[in-house]
Amino acid sequence: MDFARARRDLVDRLIESGHVERPATERAMRTVPRHEFVPAERREAAYRDRPLPIGEGQTISAPHMVATMTDLLAPDEGDRILEIGTGCGYHAAVTSEAVGSGTVYSVEVEPDLARQASERLDRLGYDVRVRVGDGFAGWPAHAPYDGAYLTCAPQSVPDAVVEQVRPGGRIVAPVGRGRQRLVRLTRRADGRVDRETHGAVRFVPMRESSG
Repeated sequence: MDFARARRDLVDRLIESGHVERPATERAMRTVPRHEFVPAERREAAYRDRPLPIGEGQTISAPHMVATMTDLLAPDEGDRILEIGTGCGYHAAVTSEAVGSGTVYSVEVEPDLARQASERLDRLGYDVRVRVGDGFAGWPAHAPYDGAYLTCAPQSVPDAVVEQVRPGGRIVAPVGRGRQRLVRLTRRADGRVDRETHGAVRFVPMRESSG
């Protein structure tokens, strides 16, 4: 299979359907090899616009959702971004491409997924730091972040994650149990948060660490 052509065609379709608007998002989506992030037996489906199972009850998000969330987060060159839910590492790789010389710090609750994602991201050359931990606590050691996003759905965005983002920074996340909505929060200088809703979504529920 010609993965490069399949990826190019996928991104062309995403642009035509309005799921990619920012040039940095387009470049990232055209660059990151999604087939490297899915199980070998599912690689033929890597450039279909749908989620795929990756093990441990988790999924890799559909490309249009990754693109939409990247557009909403609107990261800039050099940004430091917090990701909650590393999964297979695909979303982190797209974000890493979008921030260029910046760094993505990612927290994953499943040790096996964290290890595999870290090895994969290192092999592919992405500046993503991965740790096993409870996403509800964020990753305070590297705060403040320029932005954050979640790839799993809590009932509401954890306070710790919001507090670790600098004033003016954005947080993009699916929220809710059952009926989920994609939201974007923007921190104000006075500590308050502006909230926008961007439609219905379906993500795996966010889980606390058992360790």
